[in-house]
Amino acid sequence: MQSLRQFTCLAIALLGLCACAAVGPDYKKPEIVDITPADWHWKLAEPRDTVPGGEWWTVFGDPVLDQLESAAVAANQDLRAAVARVDAARSAARISRSRFFPEISLDPMAKWERTSGNLPTPIPFQIPMGYVNTFSVPFDMSYEVDLWGRVRRSFEAAQAQAQASISDYRNVLLTLNADVAVNYFLVRALDMETDVLEKSIQSREQTIRILNGRFQTGTISEIDVVQARRELAVTRADLADTRRRRTETFNALSLLCGKPASDFELVEGTVPALPPDVPVGLPSTLLERRPDIARAERTLAARNAQIGVARAAYFPALHLTGQTGYLSADAGKLFTDSTRVWSISPSLSLPLFTAGRTTAEVGQAEAVFQESLAAYRQAVLTAFREVEDSLAQIVLRSEETSAQAEALSAARQSTQLAKARYETGTVNYLEFLDADRIRLQQERRMAQLAGQRFVATVRLIKALGGGWEGGMESE
Repeated sequence: MQSLRQFTCLAIALLGLCACAAVGPDYKKPEIVDITPADWHWKLAEPRDTVPGGEWWTVFGDPVLDQLESAAVAANQDLRAAVARVDAARSAARISRSRFFPEISLDPMAKWERTSGNLPTPIPFQIPMGYVNTFSVPFDMSYEVDLWGRVRRSFEAAQAQAQASISDYRNVLLTLNADVAVNYFLVRALDMETDVLEKSIQSREQTIRILNGRFQTGTISEIDVVQARRELAVTRADLADTRRRRTETFNALSLLCGKPASDFELVEGTVPALPPDVPVGLPSTLLERRPDIARAERTLAARNAQIGVARAAYFPALHLTGQTGYLSADAGKLFTDSTRVWSISPSLSLPLFTAGRTTAEVGQAEAVFQESLAAYRQAVLTAFREVEDSLAQIVLRSEETSAQAEALSAARQSTQLAKARYETGTVNYLEFLDADRIRLQQERRMAQLAGQRFVATVRLIKALGGGWEGGMESE
């Protein structure tokens, strides 16, 4: 065993040869001041997607939404697949790390053989038959001395890719939480729209009964009844279409929660009165929590390390192989000092002619790095756009809701006046139907806007990487 320790110490001592600088560029975080809005005060890339966004959906104060989010995190299949990808990337990083150390294997062997007594030989005498026993306990070692940093750069790339896979998981999680909230509020808005249409149908059915009575007495003409029936049929068609859209959105929500629609339940309800207020002066550091930006930055770091891996191919590769152990014809004397054997075989591989392959591989790695740099910058630009779009939607949807509320109030008043004028015979029934149709459209639009305002808030939260509370506290 002493020889084994000496052999191992020799191999480990060669690690000192790896202390020289690795070839290839050292990674520097990208500067993107030129594409940053002046009022955002962006700085060098410092991904903070590890900062938990928390259960940001609780700002809506909806217990049903809280339950749906918990169910989605527990059962969504895309999220489980993302977890598996993280495990795979971490394992790949551990594989790369293992190359820093020698590979040592134990291959014990016992062999019993009988030789022939009639072997063909070039010498003029017969070799007698015999028995040969061989007992061997060898330790084999192979190791690549990382003179130029190829292994180190490979490990850097694997580590960065593992971190990128974690950001991928967080992006899937953030997208899942946002999609659940969006679909939930859309279902609630469609529930409100359905309620408006059902009430209109009930009212128009009652109106038709009244008109039929008046027609039977000759008070009105049949055209008023026909027009009323037409409007009732149109409203029923709109209700069927709204229920279809509600079913499709409901099915999408059930899929996000990892359940078939037949086993998923969601009682009809309404959208809360108002979405939560957005704090004024959101800091740009919030965007550093966006997992897609973090993933792009970590991918860029991995591509930078791959340049060093490619450049290392220009230089010689030093490999060390060896063997130590015991070899004996007698099992009883196997582990004695006289049976010890060892060998060591260093080899140097120097590339002399590759027909431009190495240069092409370096060029390819540098081009891939530039592609990743552009992808990172694009991710940052996309983040700015999504935040600004969401803020604009929140402000403009609020203004639209205020204007729509005034329009609805006027439409209801117009319907009441048209109904009164019709009953006094001042106008025909068609004018009342037009007024009532506009009133119904305004009520449906109000229901749609109620959901869209919440959707805009959810999208802002997603664009900020998962809420604003953590970022506001850090400022």
